[in-house]
Amino acid sequence: MPMHTRTAVLAAALSVVALAACAVPTQAQEGAAQGKAVAAKNAVVSAKAVPPAFLKASQLPPHPSSDWVAGPVTDGFPVELAYCLGEGVPAYDYRHRVFSTDLDTGAAQVTVVAGSDAKGKALAALLNEEIRSCADRIEQNDPETEAEGRDYGSLPVEEGARVHGLHTTTSYGATDVHLLSVGRDGRTVTVVSWGQMGTFADAPVAGFKNTTTTAVKKLY
Repeated sequence: MPMHTRTAVLAAALSVVALAACAVPTQAQEGAAQGKAVAAKNAVVSAKAVPPAFLKASQLPPHPSSDWVAGPVTDGFPVELAYCLGEGVPAYDYRHRVFSTDLDTGAAQVTVVAGSDAKGKALAALLNEEIRSCADRIEQNDPETEAEGRDYGSLPVEEGARVHGLHTTTSYGATDVHLLSVGRDGRTVTVVSWGQMGTFADAPVAGFKNTTTTAVKKLY
């Protein structure tokens, strides 16, 4: 074989080797990028799999003469909310925590993770409607009780929250006031309630709004 032919063949072979050497890092980089994408996706899935966090006793509106005590997080829907959210609540896997004081004031929080953002939005809308109609239903079911509901407006937290008030007076003179809120973060919905003997003038609306904002923010 002439010298110039062997030189041309050798040059071509070296070019092929060089191209192959350049291709190896590219494939490795693509594999690394894919690995990072999978890891990021798994991290998101794992984050969503973490159950929603609950309020602490210290995050409730301060009681003027008694400390709040937080009960354990328990499966199921709390009986403390049955007066407004009873039979109309869809069957989901609810979790709740009940709070108490040494006196007549109590509170509760319930959370639920729906199957999608759309289902979470629909559930929040339904719960708000159940609370809005609560006063009328109480009067219909118990002619001896007068009830009045109030809407304290929405809060700009995550996908939003709304705060409601409820006052009841019985024929024998018992009077109670409740604050309730519904908040949503994606497909997760939470309801917070506070109640004690008294009237709307005794309700810590500003403090309860802060509690609601905290409850929604700390879900995840």
